[in-house]
Amino acid sequence: MATNLDFPSDAEWDLDPAFLTVNHGSFGATPRTVIAAQRAWQDRMERQPSRFMNTVYPGAIRKAASALGIFLNADPDHIVFVDNATTGCNAVIKSLSLREGDQITILSHAYGAVHNAIRYVAERAGARIVQATIPFPDPTEDALIAAVTATLGSRTKLAVIDHITSGSAIVLPIKRIVAACHAAGVRVLVDGAHAPGQIDLDLEAIGADWYVGNCHKWLCAPKGCAFLHAKPPAQAGLHPGTISHGYGQGFLAEFDWTGTTDPSRFLSIEAALDFHQRLGGASLRARNKALAAQGAALIAQRLNTNVGTTGATAGAMATIRLPVDDPTPEHALRIRRKLMEAGTDAPVHALDGALWLRISAFAYNELDDYVRLAALVPGVLRDP
Repeated sequence: MATNLDFPSDAEWDLDPAFLTVNHGSFGATPRTVIAAQRAWQDRMERQPSRFMNTVYPGAIRKAASALGIFLNADPDHIVFVDNATTGCNAVIKSLSLREGDQITILSHAYGAVHNAIRYVAERAGARIVQATIPFPDPTEDALIAAVTATLGSRTKLAVIDHITSGSAIVLPIKRIVAACHAAGVRVLVDGAHAPGQIDLDLEAIGADWYVGNCHKWLCAPKGCAFLHAKPPAQAGLHPGTISHGYGQGFLAEFDWTGTTDPSRFLSIEAALDFHQRLGGASLRARNKALAAQGAALIAQRLNTNVGTTGATAGAMATIRLPVDDPTPEHALRIRRKLMEAGTDAPVHALDGALWLRISAFAYNELDDYVRLAALVPGVLRDP
């Protein structure tokens, strides 16, 4: 698991060397340095729990938000921590005031959990969900923008746009899409679950009303660390899923305290950001994207198929079409189970009449990992 980055990181990972890890995108991996920082926060909390929660935590959580704000180019007073991107999206979606006949735009490749949250509020209000049909494979930025704008109308109250789609790994031109939606008078929630740490990110430049992102994936924070960014006009009427003591006292008061929990995962974000920068920061992100493209091309060549994205719409995840005659979700699950049995894991998704294998590239990966995966996949496909 050697790297060519700014400092040797092999000793940081507790990953099983007998298992081929090429799926960083699903749950990330937390290095020992960050786990140690989290443990230090936990030890400090447990020495004086009451004092910690009442007098240390309020300032510490805002300090953590400040560190994250610098990385994201965002005002820390517009940032709150949540458990995961789905939780953050739910807070926004469930805070909407919808009427019968109102519309919400989502992508045809939207993340399933977020789609379900939208279904929940739409069904209760009698609102409509309108899907922007994503051109795939190898979409252009202009085609992606056109797909979204074609769905916008006078009754569209919200567009929920993935920054990087989960199943197909498309990096969308999010700044241009947000601008197009705003020009049509439509507010935008960006589901950036996979973006922080995978691609360069500037929330001020993007300008979305709400932006949600995970820190436990590509920033390697402890599991259950994510953020919700809301511009001041979009903070009005926004509430966390759990209403607690801060109700009615403003955005930060409501989200910073939703009841007793272990905040060490949030407070460790400074250690995670420092580790990301020591790995190379922007150079790490560029290196991961290049490695994912190399790995995907190698696997596609072995299977005599094609990759899903190239160029500006590609990131540190990549998809490869699988040569199968039964492109169903059930078949996708069988293939993934067989991959697990063979000693690796990579998501397989049924998209637009085909099955697509998704790989990720991170600091601990090297090209040989994808050579090994390419050797495994044909045998898995031959065994139904």
